[in-house]
Amino acid sequence: MHEVKINDNSYSVDFTANDLLSGKVNDSDFELDLIQIDDTHYHLIHEGNSYNIEIVNYDSEEKAAKIKINGKVLELDIRDKFDILLDKMGLADLANQQISDVKAPMPGMVLDIQVEAGQEVKTGEPLVVLEAMKMENVIKSPTDAVIKSIDVDKGIAVEKNATLVSFDV
Repeated sequence: MHEVKINDNSYSVDFTANDLLSGKVNDSDFELDLIQIDDTHYHLIHEGNSYNIEIVNYDSEEKAAKIKINGKVLELDIRDKFDILLDKMGLADLANQQISDVKAPMPGMVLDIQVEAGQEVKTGEPLVVLEAMKMENVIKSPTDAVIKSIDVDKGIAVEKNATLVSFDV
């Protein structure tokens, strides 16, 4: 199920598994005849009425779109079942928060620092190597970010939850 907000109206939309052009909107069945003309233009026939659709802008990160239907501009916010679940659990705001620092997941010794302040890092890039219980643990970046500061030094012992690296947010 998806929740689509068009301007100020919300609709529950559920697409059928076998046919992407039919489904339910607020418990009412619908069928669409949709023809893609090019990357941003579509032709839609619904209940005998013809509509020209243009995708003006689509932001996949924000799950938002601006479309024109027969020249009329509509703003769409699209939420999938996971967004709806996070909202019901009260975690929607947490999912949108930016990560400001990386903390030690366990006590250990800092063996190596693989980044420096001002450096851009991508998700999964190594930041710090910690030794804990005679094992090396590579602490990786949880997000794309710019390093604001390195909060530890090579060779020092750190406690669990000690800040290792801070990001510029």
